[in-house]
Amino acid sequence: MSTDTDFTDLKACFVNCTLKPSPELSHTQGLMDNSIAIMRENGVDVDVIRAVDFDLAPGVYPDMRADVPGGSQASDGWPDLKHRILDADILVIGTPIWLGDKSSVATRLIERLYALSGETNDRGQFLYYGRTAGVLVTGNEDGIKHVAMNVLYSLQHLGYTIPPNADAGWIGPVGPGPSFLDEGSGGPETDFTRRNTTFMTWNLMHAARWLKDSGGYPAGGNSSEAWSDGARFDHPNPEYRA
Repeated sequence: MSTDTDFTDLKACFVNCTLKPSPELSHTQGLMDNSIAIMRENGVDVDVIRAVDFDLAPGVYPDMRADVPGGSQASDGWPDLKHRILDADILVIGTPIWLGDKSSVATRLIERLYALSGETNDRGQFLYYGRTAGVLVTGNEDGIKHVAMNVLYSLQHLGYTIPPNADAGWIGPVGPGPSFLDEGSGGPETDFTRRNTTFMTWNLMHAARWLKDSGGYPAGGNSSEAWSDGARFDHPNPEYRA
């Protein structure tokens, strides 16, 4: 597609939260590859991660190997993996549906993203300000919108900017049936999925472009550090409320 917008300095990180370790076939990756292709076609530097390949310890602290409440873990892949996610302007989480919800790997990823929620950028804002995010979902049971609501809520709560139409997915028949990449599934050809994946991808690139060009969110009324220091940014003082 011809566009006057230059995306070549943008970076995207796609995190596949399949339960299958590499090199097993991932149907979720098959859907994610369509979004990845659009971004790469437009010059975006794309990093692809399969989260299950990393030893992500359970917990909500930046490094679960350290001494934290509840004990420490023998190993933790998050301290190394987090830099690849924080280096990206765009985050896309891909997940299959299991029991009507996102995968356990996706839950753990979001928990570990939350582990950095106490950290701030150079403006005192939450660390994920100035980044944008979306979600892609596959399965053969209903639940795409439920999963998308859960994941996108979590990401915006952490500070990510969610553009319009920031989710897409594909599901096969209810019950046992073909998955996205299976022969005859119809998944790769489904116009609804193709359209939504395309819109999501372009809106993520546009939002990332705007955020990067503007230097992120303006400082004003949104500094966690300033709030902790006593600033109230014009919020009415309840002690003086009539």
